[in-house]
Amino acid sequence: MATLRSLNPATAELLAEYEIADAKTVDEAVAEARVAAGWWGGLDHHARRGRLLAWKRAIAAGSDDLATLIHDETGKPFGDALLEIMLAVEHLDWAARNAGKVLRRRKVSSGLLVADQSAALEYHPFGVVGVIGPWNYPVYTPLGSVSYALAAGNAVVFKPSEHTPGVGVWLAEAWAKAVPEHLVLQTVIGDGSTGAALVDSGVDKIAFTGSAATARLVMAACARTLTPIVVEGGGKDAMIVAADADLDAAARAAAFGGFGNAGQTCAGVERVYVERPVYQDFLGRLTELTSKIQSDAYGPMTTPEQPEIVRAHVTDALASGGRAVVGGVDSVREPFIKPVLLAEVPEESAAITEETFGPTLVVNPVADLDEAVRLANDSKYGLAASIFSKDQKRAASLARRLRTGAVSINAVLGFAGVPSLPFGGVGDSGFGRIHGADGLREFSRAQSVTWRRFNALIDLMRLDRDPAALERARKLFRMRHARGA
Repeated sequence: MATLRSLNPATAELLAEYEIADAKTVDEAVAEARVAAGWWGGLDHHARRGRLLAWKRAIAAGSDDLATLIHDETGKPFGDALLEIMLAVEHLDWAARNAGKVLRRRKVSSGLLVADQSAALEYHPFGVVGVIGPWNYPVYTPLGSVSYALAAGNAVVFKPSEHTPGVGVWLAEAWAKAVPEHLVLQTVIGDGSTGAALVDSGVDKIAFTGSAATARLVMAACARTLTPIVVEGGGKDAMIVAADADLDAAARAAAFGGFGNAGQTCAGVERVYVERPVYQDFLGRLTELTSKIQSDAYGPMTTPEQPEIVRAHVTDALASGGRAVVGGVDSVREPFIKPVLLAEVPEESAAITEETFGPTLVVNPVADLDEAVRLANDSKYGLAASIFSKDQKRAASLARRLRTGAVSINAVLGFAGVPSLPFGGVGDSGFGRIHGADGLREFSRAQSVTWRRFNALIDLMRLDRDPAALERARKLFRMRHARGA
């Protein structure tokens, strides 16, 4: 059987070797999940909550070991890996504790026309959800789907990235120890062929995180069987810095959002638009911060392809007229890339239009905040954004004008730590939502139920309808809806 080798991206050390799950293996996992889903979906929310919290405790108790594994497989610093786990556990805890309230059966108004009917809305699990996860945040990001799918009553078959297979195995083993009754959560290891097999396996929904290009292929495969899908794609997220902003705070946030995790963050910062009166001041502060950052503060590129993409974007930015304030093309030394700060880069450059996914930042001046919003929105992506201004009311107004799924004011990635907020994008950043109440409903199917309370005073729902009854209904209808026309 073909195998997958897990390597440390910083040292190329072999960490482990795994058998690649072929289509037959994936189908068997989904069949097992189908059985588990019958049991898991049949439990009430209280019973599922107890088991999810047991899994949560297992992850929290083993967080040091899991963070070490994340560090080994992605190269990110141990502290960053631990923070990722902490955020993921907060979401898991929220999903477990709130699923019952969000998804409980609730009565709704039936309206005047069918006043004889009572109505209710119920939510039911899909059954088996296939989750295809990324490598940049191998716990936090996939658990945004896994946790909420489980809390909604689904069984999950999880295919982690081929760069972080060990993390996926660890999570499934922790589940099996905490909830030994059934294989409600399974991990299948492999490359793109394994992901394709999972999509074709008959699961009831797919949650995919990855590039827009791959998302289109996954969607095409899902279309063959009308399998619903939720997609988190990439981002080219912008920060807007107003003239009245706290420039030190904005510079620190730009550095964290742009260089954290070696820039390998879908909702990080890649573009910064600064009002011209404070542009040079802001750029000077950010330059000072950036010049002190060493690549070991955020780790290497996790995948071997990424350095060349970063090099190409930096080269294009400089060739098209931008300038390197800190670093440059020579900063790219696989697998590490030193921080690169670019300025006055033309808007048509790849460094502006394409997702770089590396430790680079582009800072450009704008005449005013209207221009900043226009440029921020001039992108095929629309995942997140951030705004820095002391005028909270104005910042909130700007946020409403941004074509993104999330906005942080006077912070970056603030929404990531709020479990009750949904997360997702528009355009090439995807569609659908994970996290929060919307995330729980994303992994549920709504069912409308009505029942007759009494005989209708004007009975129109019959083939032998009384013409007099229809006339009375017509008059009432026009009195209610056509009056004043």
